[in-house]
Amino acid sequence: MIMDHLTALRVFRAVVDCGTFAGAARDLGLSNAAVSKNVGELESHLGTRLLNRTTRAMSLTEAGARFHARVSRLLEDLADAEAEASDLADAPRGRLRVSAPMSWGLVRLAPMLPEFLALHPHVALDVAYTDAKVDVVGGGFDVVIRGEGSLTDSSFIARKLCELDRIVCASPDYVATHGRPRHPETLSEHECLIYSLAASPETWHFTRNGKSLSIKVAGRYRANSSLAIGDAATAGTGIALIPRDYVRTPLKEGRLVQLLKPWRPERQGLHAIYPSSRHVPARLRAFVDFLVAKLPGSRQQ
Repeated sequence: MIMDHLTALRVFRAVVDCGTFAGAARDLGLSNAAVSKNVGELESHLGTRLLNRTTRAMSLTEAGARFHARVSRLLEDLADAEAEASDLADAPRGRLRVSAPMSWGLVRLAPMLPEFLALHPHVALDVAYTDAKVDVVGGGFDVVIRGEGSLTDSSFIARKLCELDRIVCASPDYVATHGRPRHPETLSEHECLIYSLAASPETWHFTRNGKSLSIKVAGRYRANSSLAIGDAATAGTGIALIPRDYVRTPLKEGRLVQLLKPWRPERQGLHAIYPSSRHVPARLRAFVDFLVAKLPGSRQQ
């Protein structure tokens, strides 16, 4: 009975991951009828519908989505335990679910992932690029990459990956029309581009020779994407405070110019955050170690 129940859980996950009953049947080496029977028995056992299905489409119910996230993590943990018991724990394997910031993920993370997959042929990656603050466990993630490193929950580990070197910049046309700010305090006279997901969007922090300065800024354009902010700055819309990595090309080509060079904007650290446990899956250890090894080059000296 226990084994039948476990089989039903695995079948349910396969159906969701494949998107169809037929796809799950092919992956698991079962008949379509056996897949349908397992899912039906699981729904009867739980007393709730997990899938909405018609002859043409299938989708998760709200209960099904929550159940799938939990079941996926449980099955991955079971696979880890089996690997550990059979002396296979040192070989990274299984599916790794990652959440990463949209802009940084597209600019820095995504180009590195093919190399990671080539190094670890038994690991599958499922990456969600989003600037939204996600729930690690509730969202079904193994690891999330975030800007904050301080944790109030001791059940998580935050491992620093890198620091983002940020600059203040604008287009030559903007500077020619509105003038070049010579001191952070004069930013109040300018049209500033606001990254809305920052901890304090309208307050920009600077240091110079050990002196700290916080400046209130304002502007007509706000966006929740740093890449969008960079595009707006390049178009001459205003002044941006942005990680250098996101605007390297327009800076190199002269379409953007760096401003207030003696003043250094506050750096932002990026951390890998994952549940603390006695046994960290080999695939998670391998992924975080890979990022730590690859990312120091993003730091600006």
